[in-house]
Amino acid sequence: MKIEEYLKSLPENIVSGEDVQLPDNTFRDIFNFSNLGKNDVFYHLGCGNGKGIALSLKEYNVKKAIGVDNNPDKIKQAKEILNQDNLSGELICEDIKNVDISDGTVILFWFTNEETIKHMMNKFEKLKPGTKIITIWGPLPDCLPEKVEFPYIINQVPFRKTNSLQEQVLAIFGVKCVDFITAWEFAERYTKAISTEIKNDRFLTIIQTLVIWINARNLGVSCGEKIPESIQTYIDIMKTHFDIDFEHLLK
Repeated sequence: MKIEEYLKSLPENIVSGEDVQLPDNTFRDIFNFSNLGKNDVFYHLGCGNGKGIALSLKEYNVKKAIGVDNNPDKIKQAKEILNQDNLSGELICEDIKNVDISDGTVILFWFTNEETIKHMMNKFEKLKPGTKIITIWGPLPDCLPEKVEFPYIINQVPFRKTNSLQEQVLAIFGVKCVDFITAWEFAERYTKAISTEIKNDRFLTIIQTLVIWINARNLGVSCGEKIPESIQTYIDIMKTHFDIDFEHLLK
């Protein structure tokens, strides 16, 4: 089957990241990366069980922390976690598109739905100058990052617009071209960031590596004209042993 068909066979909430709960250490990495502190108003859009809200209050002493999620069960879990340590974070059970975030200074935003991203971009662009939007893996569309520590990316209001997708990709990876080593390193960083005890880390890393390198090749920013031997080997392994096809993506 094609890789797209394989991804569609997975539960939608897993593919979209809706049911991916970030580990505590990942939140700490994100907060350190964004220099989160006592003067910040922190929003976690899609806050899940509220661990990020709790940590931002307990360890980073933010002025205010607001978690937004449209799943009432997750909001209930988040309230229980905050209550355990008598933390005063605000939790909102609502679609993020309907929430006022105008007082935010640091916003964690990890969504893949194009309609949601488009709507939120309109809101982000109206935020006060200096507001930081943190994404994981993918940048905000048509924007150059302010700071990158992959897979974490900061865009800052007012956004710097990119001239091309190629320019954006190279700015994120911090290289002149993407080779196998770069693709593998960044895929591994992403896998480690979102996982706690995933047993198939290597399998996921291979998939992400192939996606990164093939996208780079199709954008004309991969290193060299030939397919690296390591990339071709993994393409063959995925096809032979897992019946997952990547070759049709090669343009």
